[in-house]
This record gives sequence, structure tokens and C-alpha cells, in this order.
Amino acid sequence: MEQCWQTVIELHQAKVYGKAFVGAPPMSVPHLDTRMIEGQKALLFGPYAGFSTRFLKHGSLLDLPLSIKANIIISMISAGLDNIALTKYLIEQVRQSPEDRISALREYLPTAALEDWELENAGQRVQIIKKDDKHGGNLEFGTEVVSVEDGSIAALLGASPGASTAVSIMISLLEKCFGDRFKSHNRQQKLKEIIPSYKQLLNSNAKLCKEIKSFTLFTLQLKVK
Repeated sequence: MEQCWQTVIELHQAKVYGKAFVGAPPMSVPHLDTRMIEGQKALLFGPYAGFSTRFLKHGSLLDLPLSIKANIIISMISAGLDNIALTKYLIEQVRQSPEDRISALREYLPTAALEDWELENAGQRVQIIKKDDKHGGNLEFGTEVVSVEDGSIAALLGASPGASTAVSIMISLLEKCFGDRFKSHNRQQKLKEIIPSYKQLLNSNAKLCKEIKSFTLFTLQLKVK
């Protein structure tokens, strides 16, 4: 069995994305992906939605029940009524059999065999319900940095950020937590040195866009065919 898995993994250098299913949240786009995990090459497919009352992967089963307070019930009900299709999708995902999951995979890898794959719990995502004075509550799918007024502590809430958003999120964090110190001339110059495209629109600056692209390709050792 081990040999069979390794053969499947070595045969593919994959980065294939599809379309989200009807009613599915934006971050649930199915994808077949080659990854390096602890120094070993792996072939992953997902995500398959699950459900847990834990807020952390190894948290308490009481996390969700204990978080429900009287002042947020209206927001939760409002968000639930607005996302019935999403609720239906999640229930269907939780009820999937191994055969259902391999069937979804075969849309991207038609030769996939059930015995070559195993289900792994990749992580835990807690969805944000943001209070809305007019609507009651909105289910948020993005990523947001929240901080106390003096900037002494901050948290990242929402969808797990990937490489495409990590830099902008960190800049937002610096702005929120360091205020005037972040805006100082020296720090702004340092940011421009680290991020040449900082505060510039690449779609209106062809020369800079070409320079950034060349630098990125060189740094990541990528070749454009």
C-alpha cells in the first residue's frame, strides 16, 4: 500500500483548482495540490467540510455552547437565515461517505482509487458572525485584523490567509498597532525597500510591474515557458 501511495504522489506535480459547489463558501474551492510536508512530497485534495464545536483543533467540545450569549443570539439567527444554502451544503459534506469523497476527487483525477487515499483532519476554521445594527448579523468569509485601541494586542479573525494576502494583512496589522510610529519617514522608506510596490498600482505602472515580476521569478527560481 505504501509503495502504491508513493507512486501516485511521484507521478503528479499538481496545482489544479476547480469551482466551488453551489452554496459552498468561497474558501471551499476544490483543489488537487502537491505539497511538501515535513520534508516529504505529498498529494492533497480538498477541502472536505466537517463540523466540530471546538474552536481550536484540540480545543474543548464546549467551546461553541459556552460562546452563545443572550446578546448575540439575534445575530446568529439572522446569519443562519441568510445562509440556508450554506447550511445545507455543510450538512451534506458532513454526511459524505468515503465513496462520495473519492467521487469528487475523480473529477480532477479520474484514475483515483479509494485504497490509495486517506482522510486527514487538516485544520479548524471558526466562522465570524459580525453584528449589524440594521440587519442583525452577517456571516463573514474574509480575513480581518482586530486590535485594542492602544494597539497592545491584536488578533487575526476569519479565513486562514494564504501567501497572496499575508503581506497585506501584516501591513494592516502594523498600521493598526503602531500608528504614528508606522507612518514615520524612516519606516515608510524601509517598507518601500522591502516591498518595492508598496502603495503603488502595478496596473498603471508597466515598468515597475515588469521589474517586480522579474525579481519574483528570479527569487523563486521559476521559469516562464
